Amino acid sequence: MLVVILYAALLAFFIALLAGPSLIGFLRRLRFGQNVRQDGPKTHLKKAGTPTMGGILIVAASTISTLILTPGHVGVRYCLLATLGFALIGFIDDFIIVVAKRSLGLRARYKLFGQVLLGVAISLYAVTSPDIGSSILVPFTYQALALPPWLFVVLATTTLVGTANAVNFTDGLDGLAAGTTAVAAVAYALICIGLQQWELATFAAAIAGACLGFTWFNAHPAQVIMGDTGSLGLGAALGALAIFTRTELFLAIIGGVFVIETLSIMLQVSYFRLTGGKRIFRMSPLHHHFELMGWPETKVVFRFWILAFVFAVLGLAGLPAAIGL
Repeated sequence: MLVVILYAALLAFFIALLAGPSLIGFLRRLRFGQNVRQDGPKTHLKKAGTPTMGGILIVAASTISTLILTPGHVGVRYCLLATLGFALIGFIDDFIIVVAKRSLGLRARYKLFGQVLLGVAISLYAVTSPDIGSSILVPFTYQALALPPWLFVVLATTTLVGTANAVNFTDGLDGLAAGTTAVAAVAYALICIGLQQWELATFAAAIAGACLGFTWFNAHPAQVIMGDTGSLGLGAALGALAIFTRTELFLAIIGGVFVIETLSIMLQVSYFRLTGGKRIFRMSPLHHHFELMGWPETKVVFRFWILAFVFAVLGLAGLPAAIGL
């Protein structure tokens, strides 16, 4: 089974690598260029017009690899449903921004409604599955926490929707979201192996391989940007993996970079409103704060990758106790 998991990562990587130039050329011909916010870092203005919706590449590569190598596993199918469903919401948002020239894209309430609807559907399946139920593993302990079914559904839905949007917030620099997600996906492949959930490990490996293949083109200076199509889909993939391995609490550690990025926005907005316009950070999400401090974009990305690796190791350190090893 370990060989199949490695094959999934390699197959997704090479699909993304080989299909990348054609997709980028197609997006460029359609003039699906990135709109850059005028109040952002001035160094980003040169990114205007870079082809977006490149997340199609990640979603397609990981889906094809997964279906070839684990076509019949029910849990994997629901993980794919989450990934493709959230990617579709992101695609609609990207399409409205790029084609309809509406800067805010899909209205927030419609976007959130679609995400919550998908999240509840997947969570309801999970809570009624005899392999999952309503319990979750607790890091660094030898216990599983039994939750009332309704609370599990709330937690699982929040995990799915929250992670999708957290990865979306992190997608602001070349290679940042793809690299940090690849690290988290590798961590989840190892978690699934530890739990002997080989099919889910294959899916996680495919996500990691697709992210690495995409990073080949998304590395600074980016030839293509993933857009909400990719970031929402990737976040949903991680959230679904957490639900189907009962490791929602582990994801809060492994996805530490995503948590910090989201908290930086929440703190900035709250402090701005409470103080009548003052700011904690020069700009949020946090990666922009460091940019405005003078850090080169590549330095911010590499250091966030390092943090992602550290958080992944911390999360994995809590697994042996949780599964009784």
